[in-house]
Amino acid sequence: MKVAVLQYPIVWGDIRTNVSNASSRIAALAGQADVALLPEMFSTGFCVDHPELAEPTDGYTLTTMQRTADETGIAIAGTFICKDGDRLFNRGFLLSPHAAPQFIDKRHLYATGGEDRFFTPGTKRTIFTYQGVKILMLICYDVRFPVWARNVWGDDYDLILVSANWPEARVKMWDILVASRAVENQCYIVASNLVGEDGAGWHYNGHSVAYDTRMNELLGFADNEEGTRIAELSMPALKHYREALPLWRDTDRKMVRMEFGN
Repeated sequence: MKVAVLQYPIVWGDIRTNVSNASSRIAALAGQADVALLPEMFSTGFCVDHPELAEPTDGYTLTTMQRTADETGIAIAGTFICKDGDRLFNRGFLLSPHAAPQFIDKRHLYATGGEDRFFTPGTKRTIFTYQGVKILMLICYDVRFPVWARNVWGDDYDLILVSANWPEARVKMWDILVASRAVENQCYIVASNLVGEDGAGWHYNGHSVAYDTRMNELLGFADNEEGTRIAELSMPALKHYREALPLWRDTDRKMVRMEFGN
């Protein structure tokens, strides 16, 4: 599987411009990638206190991106501000070509940034599937919480996709956390962050990255670099490594099941 990571600036609160920008960048990847990963809230920026920017799952943003997926043959992953009934969610999505969308809501809301005052946290850990690959999506702050990400049975999923708005002020933590989730869960991880300034005055310097389970870097970006890079993932290699070193057998499974409520 080839996963393209898009790292670029987001225009604060401008849905039409951001959706057009993302769609154009993905269209340029036709024939080169299987999946394209966008930063968190790619259509608005981290506008947590702007409920007027929320859309339903059949609104302009996802309708347009689904059409892009269908036309390019590339599955698209990211998050957007979703209005579902009378509640708002930071909703992650995987839009596969000519297929039903798959969703997961951000579990851990960033209270320091006010996200918890406007959004409802996710309660269900949904595993996406695409081209036979099982995918867990973590949305920004979720990457700090290893129990939620735990690969309990060793093959719950093969790949973690991280869609983030992670500022430069805490990027050293990001670097460590992303790599750690791959190592402890014996999986691939691919993470997308943005670059530039947002409307709240935060600066983002990227550090989008991909690792295999041995912490070999499969792609990386220079500080503040805008662009797209592609990581190639081998599922047979992952399967071989897991069978040779089955660390999942020693997981604190009972504690993890308490977190998932089952």
